[in-house]
Amino acid sequence: MQTIASRNETGKGNEKVREKVIGRKHFRIVPDEYGQHYDHKLLITIFVLCCFGLVMVYSSSAYVASVSGKGEYYFLIREAVFMAIGIAVMLLISKLDYHWFVKFTAPLYLLSVALMVLTDFTPFGVEINGQKRWLNLFPGVKSLPTYQPTEIVKIALILTFAYMINRCIKNIDRLPVMFTMILMLAPLAGLVVINNLSSGIIIAGIGCFMYFIASRRKKLYLVLLVLVSAAVVVIYLKPTVLVSLHLVEDYQLTRIQVWKDPSVDPLDKGFQVLQGLYAIGSGGLFGKGLGSSVQKLGFIPESHNDMIFSIICEELGIFGAVCVIVLFAYMIYRFVYIILRAPDLYGAMIVSGVLIHIALQVILNIAVVTNTIPNTGVTLPFISYGGTSVAILLAEMGMVLSVSNQIIYEK
Repeated sequence: MQTIASRNETGKGNEKVREKVIGRKHFRIVPDEYGQHYDHKLLITIFVLCCFGLVMVYSSSAYVASVSGKGEYYFLIREAVFMAIGIAVMLLISKLDYHWFVKFTAPLYLLSVALMVLTDFTPFGVEINGQKRWLNLFPGVKSLPTYQPTEIVKIALILTFAYMINRCIKNIDRLPVMFTMILMLAPLAGLVVINNLSSGIIIAGIGCFMYFIASRRKKLYLVLLVLVSAAVVVIYLKPTVLVSLHLVEDYQLTRIQVWKDPSVDPLDKGFQVLQGLYAIGSGGLFGKGLGSSVQKLGFIPESHNDMIFSIICEELGIFGAVCVIVLFAYMIYRFVYIILRAPDLYGAMIVSGVLIHIALQVILNIAVVTNTIPNTGVTLPFISYGGTSVAILLAEMGMVLSVSNQIIYEK
């Protein structure tokens, strides 16, 4: 079986493949008759997760929305609108030839850098709950929705690294290429991590794992794994070292201390963590029933956002939580299926980047809710409330479906 790294030329089927130059001569487009190979199983999985997400957003937010005077359907309607837009974009992108994305890679990369600069260093950045992660291009108009540009950064990074790896695959392990990849990653990750450590970790993870997949020098990553493991041990045993080295802020140090023992500050910093654990523990095997959560009644702050998995555990129990995890596992399986059959290396790397993004976000969110790692503020894909997040995720799904749409099956 061909490896991903060796597929810098388009795969050939029984039929002759029509070639069209788009940027580089090794990009090919399959004949029109092969343009209907949607991965319907992946598409159904996406729709199931989206529908389940809408149900859980309503269940977890109806009480808080009613008490605040917005109406019990406030968050559900907003999420449904963004989800509908995202689905329309997903279906549109899935019908496009993914090689066209090359034309937009550089502009999208530069746009991402510009948006992050506006967010971090200008009045256009909006601060919510002490974190400046949102952007409003019209600061004087508060009625306009804000959005997180970090979601656009993730797509820009996936497309940039897919293009760079495809172009430099023969020299991928040489130092000039390695440094070029680092220089492409550093501005995006650095600008994001200023106000959003969790998204910075995800962005750095996407870049590192995409390079790992393409690289043939796996031993280098074993060294990095040892260094990261040592850093985790140091953080756990002596977190104050990070402050002295100016690697984290005071609020991030507090999160680490609360992670080690939430009971040290049960009424403030450890409150959300403890309430989330109470919700998980009280759910039992099959839960209290959909809509019957107690912790969502003001005990878990904004339970429809990052902590929605704890409400799933409380209302649907371990059974419901396992079902959600199985759905994500099956989605990742479909990604791998497409990667192994992608027409070329560029398509395989696009899908690999989306796989890494989804996997990291799911793992980090569940780890935070179960207090396995410090609170990082990561949403659960397709399920947590967040208009920008779900719309961009669905656009990424469109990219994956676009790749699957051009797989040539032997007759």
